[in-house]
Amino acid sequence: MRVLLMTYGSRGDVEPVAGLAVALQGLGAEARVCAPPDEEFAELLGGAGVPLVPFGPSVRSLVSGAKAADPFRVAGELVAAHFDTIAAAAEGCDALVATGLMPVGVRSVTEKLGIRYVFACFQPIVLPSPHYPPPLPGPPLPPDATDNRVLWDRDAQKANALYGEALNSHRASIGLPPVDNVRDHVLTGRPWLASDPVLGPCQELTDLDVVQTGAWILPDERPLPDELVAFLEAGEPPVYVGFGSMPMCTATDIARVAVEAVRAQGRRVLVGRGWADLALIDDRDDCFVVGEVNHQALFRRVAAVVHHGGGGTTTTAAVAGAPQVVVPQIGDQPYWAGRVAELGIGTAHDGPAPTFASLSAALRAALSPETRAGAAALAGTVRTDGARVAAKLLLDAAG
Repeated sequence: MRVLLMTYGSRGDVEPVAGLAVALQGLGAEARVCAPPDEEFAELLGGAGVPLVPFGPSVRSLVSGAKAADPFRVAGELVAAHFDTIAAAAEGCDALVATGLMPVGVRSVTEKLGIRYVFACFQPIVLPSPHYPPPLPGPPLPPDATDNRVLWDRDAQKANALYGEALNSHRASIGLPPVDNVRDHVLTGRPWLASDPVLGPCQELTDLDVVQTGAWILPDERPLPDELVAFLEAGEPPVYVGFGSMPMCTATDIARVAVEAVRAQGRRVLVGRGWADLALIDDRDDCFVVGEVNHQALFRRVAAVVHHGGGGTTTTAAVAGAPQVVVPQIGDQPYWAGRVAELGIGTAHDGPAPTFASLSAALRAALSPETRAGAAALAGTVRTDGARVAAKLLLDAAG
């Protein structure tokens, strides 16, 4: 069986897809991935032995640029890439799994090729529901329009406005009829949810027939660098501070704020450089900076993890039993921050720009014996076989 996996987004969108590809390969299937052309994604997939077909513009250039990208231009480019690059890559495949930023044209490609289409997401809140609003705000509503169904209707209208013309133009060019609800067309009536049932449950939250597989985790066997190990072994476990693919544009001097807040708790600091390009603030020996490393191994050796609230980082810290401080920035990150707080495995920072006082308070709560115990207890309940579950579902359906 040959499967094409596609995603467009940050590392949190690419790494789970790599995990599914590895699981498929382990079960004897062929798998390759269409993903953004960023160098770190190529290295990630190459290291996992997964062929990469790059498409679309660099994600890092879009989120880190001095000027915000035009969403209509980017949407049009991605739809075109779905009908061009992804359609070519899907030739000869038996199934296509689409994730990441609204993969608008992908289902049309599978219709034309006559292959199976699966939409998968990494958090339940992107699935329409009467129980919660869409994760991204829309235009102001009149005072009497506060029902979540109204908000989701607006969400569908936004998707139509952003993608509808480009999608239907390309569909017409290959002889397919127009789509009148872009979002629901992409999601289908039976989406897959690649989140852990404890961390990101979906029971009775949506009217869709959701298939929850568990999170798709890419196994990481890389050893930690020798210098990092030496730092870890030179004292008590440090607090890790890193914000992944978030440039942290709204948080001024975030490295200084974080380092000083951690030091105020009597802890050493491990700074993750990330897309915010965090660096050390002085030459004291209680701090160490790292680039891209094995978080699965590292988080088992830290006192707490301060991060942006991506689903992948939240899951990795939860599996490691590390208390978390989540400083959410955009999208699904406030959701994960709320789940961390509700489960008692960490704290949710109020807002995207921490101060010394606010981050110190969040750290005190996260480092408390109660939170440490909660994080340790929950660690054993998080399932780590989601990628294999999803891979078997794909293969069983084909067999």
